[in-house]
Amino acid sequence: MGAAFWPVVLVSAFWGVVGIVLPFYTPKGPNRGIFQLILMLTGATCWLFWLCCYMAQMNPLIGPKLTNNTLILMDAAWGQ
Repeated sequence: MGAAFWPVVLVSAFWGVVGIVLPFYTPKGPNRGIFQLILMLTGATCWLFWLCCYMAQMNPLIGPKLTNNTLILMDAAWGQ
């Protein structure tokens, strides 16, 4: 199972707006540069964190650890 197209596009677009578009709309003042930097860093880091979490679910490194008794009960209950 791979990454779904629309969630990646929508979330990337949202954080792109936060990090690329919103810095142009910050009000003028002595701290404008700081607000722009905060918005850009927030957009980039939140998008990267989301992407890492999303991709980690594609191929998890750790799966459930089941005992032999549990596997035998599952096989009996589900049968094949």
